[in-house]
Amino acid sequence: MKKYQKITVILTAALLIVQNGSLSFPAYAADSNREQTLQETYLQWKDTYITEDTYIQADTPQYYVSYNDERYAGDNISVPVTVSEAHGYGMLITVCMADYDSEAKAIFDGMYRYYRAHLSDIGPNLMSWQQCDNGTALIDGAVDGAMQGGEADSATDGDLDIAYSLLLADQKWGSDGDINYRETALAVIDDIMEYEVNQTDWLLQLGDWVYWSEPGETYYHATRSSDFILQYFPVFADATGDTRWNQLYDGTCAVIASITEDQQTGLLPDFIIKDENGQWIPAPANFLEDVTDGQYAYNSCRTPWRLGVDHLYHEKNETVETVLNKLNQWIQNTTNGDPDQIMAGYMLDGTATQDYNDLCFVAPFLVAAACDKESSAWEETLWDYIRNYGEDVYYGDTIRLLCMISVTDHWLVPETNKEGQKGDIDGSGTTNLTDLILLHRYLLRQDTLTLEQWERADYNLDNIVNVTDSILLKRFLLS
Repeated sequence: MKKYQKITVILTAALLIVQNGSLSFPAYAADSNREQTLQETYLQWKDTYITEDTYIQADTPQYYVSYNDERYAGDNISVPVTVSEAHGYGMLITVCMADYDSEAKAIFDGMYRYYRAHLSDIGPNLMSWQQCDNGTALIDGAVDGAMQGGEADSATDGDLDIAYSLLLADQKWGSDGDINYRETALAVIDDIMEYEVNQTDWLLQLGDWVYWSEPGETYYHATRSSDFILQYFPVFADATGDTRWNQLYDGTCAVIASITEDQQTGLLPDFIIKDENGQWIPAPANFLEDVTDGQYAYNSCRTPWRLGVDHLYHEKNETVETVLNKLNQWIQNTTNGDPDQIMAGYMLDGTATQDYNDLCFVAPFLVAAACDKESSAWEETLWDYIRNYGEDVYYGDTIRLLCMISVTDHWLVPETNKEGQKGDIDGSGTTNLTDLILLHRYLLRQDTLTLEQWERADYNLDNIVNVTDSILLKRFLLS
């Protein structure tokens, strides 16, 4: 496999030489050991899970993320092989890791073609939530091993990740080739708002299959906490000009606050519903999937990652920051700082429901830890633990890789209309290496910035100029 890495030599050399002296490279520069681990983890994940749909005989292959080792056994029972959640993850990972892999664009385009070949019957640009192998094709809407496809509907988290990854692809590769990434991204974003958002409470619904529900019905007022991908919402608002995404952000934060305000843990349940008094509460057992539907289980185990990304790459939000602080304090206390003691499920009061450890529960706490400077030692402990965890299944391996990407400078944020001239600190009309040097000198307290320069240096628009802005500006220059 042909590989390549970011070329940082020119930037590094330039930062070492400035007028009237030298400037040492900041201590927060990318850790080479983490970079190597990330690259190795990605390549192993890619070799294990990226799969070609061999039923498609064409010069333009289709790729998907295999989440199940089983294949059709010739017994007239179709076998699930992937879901839109996995597909969204795969498109995110591929575009974020493109600087490591010369095959990334070809794989991403193949995943795009697979997504377009498996659309929901409801939202025209949303993805069918599951595909099954019947020995002749990968079919949508198969129920209980059926050999023929049926009605296909969507799952919200997969659609969110697909839309975001398409915005990233537009920024990285442009949309003037065979695929107009941006046009499709905007179409998906519009369909999510139309078919997957409760526009009464301003909250994400479970999928476009809820579209036919009416206010007051059970599923209309139900949501999945692992879909609370808050960082995407302002990006979608800026990309489309649709301010309803900001309403969705505020509505989601209100529900998070309602669930967690009387807790010491910060834990969210898999599913949340609205009771007869209009209060948001954990769903009852077996509400949709399992007896754990109202507990911190295999859906909500991702929330420390999803909320952590919003904290790292978006404006600081008091509700999110409070929840992350609770999560960080509680998990370190309950495990005595030992990641091996993170159990695979909890009640919301922190009582463990299982007596075993699982990678998909451990890895998201890495991102939460990265949000708290006082948890840096805990972050390093978690990084070492998940790095050395060994091979796992699709779910654990994929969440681990996404969390590693999130705490390095490889998580990407699309440029949007709102950004304007940000990063152009010296006001030259072009964002370039000089601006990065000015920012580093400011962070090292070797120089000051005017108010206008400071505002341009605030790359992620969180009203703080810090290390995160330097990472984002550096990434922009490298791209």
